[in-house]
Amino acid sequence: MFLLSFGFAYSQNSQIEYESERTNINEKLYPGAFIFNKVNKQVFFKHEGIKVWCDKAIFYQSENFFKAYGNVKMIQDDTINMRSAYAEYNGKTQFAFASENVVLTTPSNRLTTDSLFFDRVVQKAFYRSGGTVKDTASTITSIRGTYELKNDKYAFRQNVKVTSPDYIINTNILDFYTNNGYAYLYGPSVATTDSGKVYCERGFFNTREDFGYFVKNSKVDYEQRTLYGDSIFFDQKRNFASATNHIEIIDTINRTRVKGHYAEVYKDKDSVIITKNPIASTYQENDSIHIASDTMMITGVPDKRIVRAYPDARLFKSDLSGKADSIHSSQVTGYTKLITKPILWSANSQVNGDTIILISNMETEKLYSLKVFNNSFMVQKDSIEGFNQIKGKKLNGLFENNELTEAHFIKNAETIYYSRNEDNELIGIDKTVASSIKIEFQNREVADMYYYDNVSGNTYPEKELPPNARTFRGMEWRGEEKIKSKADLLTDRPQYELPIIKGLKDIDENDSVVKPFYLQKDLNKQSKLKNIDTITKPNQPKKPKALKQKLKKLPNKIDE
Repeated sequence: MFLLSFGFAYSQNSQIEYESERTNINEKLYPGAFIFNKVNKQVFFKHEGIKVWCDKAIFYQSENFFKAYGNVKMIQDDTINMRSAYAEYNGKTQFAFASENVVLTTPSNRLTTDSLFFDRVVQKAFYRSGGTVKDTASTITSIRGTYELKNDKYAFRQNVKVTSPDYIINTNILDFYTNNGYAYLYGPSVATTDSGKVYCERGFFNTREDFGYFVKNSKVDYEQRTLYGDSIFFDQKRNFASATNHIEIIDTINRTRVKGHYAEVYKDKDSVIITKNPIASTYQENDSIHIASDTMMITGVPDKRIVRAYPDARLFKSDLSGKADSIHSSQVTGYTKLITKPILWSANSQVNGDTIILISNMETEKLYSLKVFNNSFMVQKDSIEGFNQIKGKKLNGLFENNELTEAHFIKNAETIYYSRNEDNELIGIDKTVASSIKIEFQNREVADMYYYDNVSGNTYPEKELPPNARTFRGMEWRGEEKIKSKADLLTDRPQYELPIIKGLKDIDENDSVVKPFYLQKDLNKQSKLKNIDTITKPNQPKKPKALKQKLKKLPNKIDE
């Protein structure tokens, strides 16, 4: 036994240096090894910039290998400080292994795990039995992980969870740079905040500033609203999100879907702005209403939404369509206003005026009435030639089951009507003036007309009524503009060249986490690892149960 032994190994193989207060040899238990023990000072090893302290050690000098026990501390160049109950180190390969309450501390983070592999040649540390990393902004846990010292980067794999005061991220594959807090997501990932959830299969998140970019099947769920897009930007601090290319916004409460190619969502203001050919569809039991324009703004809390569409706003439902410079639709009042050169088509009738208002029943959400203000016109094309016309200062209409059944022209009402017999031969052209005129419709055709107060008129033979007297002043037939289908809402609009969304490259299947670097190491025959399965490849990542549950909770798209 040696008291206070001290040794140097002078060799070109860069032997491990050591210090020990007590040394003994037990050839029976540890052939060819020195046994070092602490008395007052810990056992100390030094090799190629690494320093190790422990309470007890078994040192195989000929193999340049030692095992360290009790209060182990390993320091490399004042940048890495690792503590554990057990560690071993191979001076030939510069490979270290630590187990039992392992804590690895760097200037920017702290890793805790049950076991850790450290290759000093490639400057990488790896764990495979669960680990926790804490930095200034968040805590990250995973089953497996690699820390690359040169890049200050963690590669987390399997059941990865990032936790901070403002959000939680669940994924299976995440690369994290500790110097700037950048996190890169691969595969199905969910970020949960107080205000909503983000899902993506490729993404980037700045954990220090709480914002990120998400691509590949990405969506943001804001309680009643879900935002889809080829690329989504999300800012947690501002409660803001924007989406680019093939965007879709689903409102599950109001059964509304909005499509376009760019959108901005302001959560705190309950507002959405959509551009690049936006189209909003509200789905009802028997019919749907679609509105399109160049730009669209949707504001208000659920059940009190307001839609503003402008310019070149268009509207379509199965039995009614229209257009104007702008359309304003409010759930608060039930009014849908068409403003600036507004026009409606219902069956064979064209309705226009200075302003048009469609009023819905607040309970049933079905169309209830129609109001047209100033220069109100209703025009139908005659079966052969000319136009049947009715005009007045104001028009009030009624709907039943979303179908126009009555139209009442008030003040200065006039008609021009082509009268025909049963053989569809023209009898004459009727011109009548009255204080008001009411029209009743059946099966979308004029059934009856009623004239009230101060009625006067005449039927003129076709030859006696010149062409310029056969139309009212201000009457404009716009039949060629009629919107006949949902597809017509987007005709003659700009064709946008959508930006290419590059996203992140696929993970290299040969990276050091999928195929851990330590599998290529020649282990020392005295290593504790000889009893550990280091050959079997770790299981491929699976969706954690918690992640599967989160995915189920995300709303599905509303079918057409």
